[in-house]
Amino acid sequence: MDFTGQPAPNFALKAHTGEDVTLEQYRGSKNVLLIFYPLDFSPTCSMQLPEFSAMKEDFDALDTVILGINRDSAWTHKAWAREYGIEVPLLSDMLLETAKNYGVQIAERGISKRATFVIDKAGIVVLQHIETNAGDFTLHADDVLEKIKILS
Repeated sequence: MDFTGQPAPNFALKAHTGEDVTLEQYRGSKNVLLIFYPLDFSPTCSMQLPEFSAMKEDFDALDTVILGINRDSAWTHKAWAREYGIEVPLLSDMLLETAKNYGVQIAERGISKRATFVIDKAGIVVLQHIETNAGDFTLHADDVLEKIKILS
């Protein structure tokens, strides 16, 4: 399903930092970049999330918060963030409900697809990119940053 132009499904998930995070909390103040990824410590994910985290200040300058989401626990997220220097909130979607609501759940594998959603300050999905294969990583941080600049 293409969510572009549609209201983004809300969620309430626990971050590895211990805080509860909802999409609604950013409405009216921040764009939200949601990055669904299959598993912490996997090869492609260990390139993708550090790349986006390294550009956190660039996204911050465009009023955009980066949130990583997958089915791993907050404890696994915490260890992975520490090992890879990831400085963006990593949210635990252990039952894959949020992944399902965004159409990126791979139920038979118990993971989500690799997908990127940009949600504007009004809560509308303005960019959706879902990789064909979970191991692919074709939409890089600098590409997403440029797309957000156009929206601003």
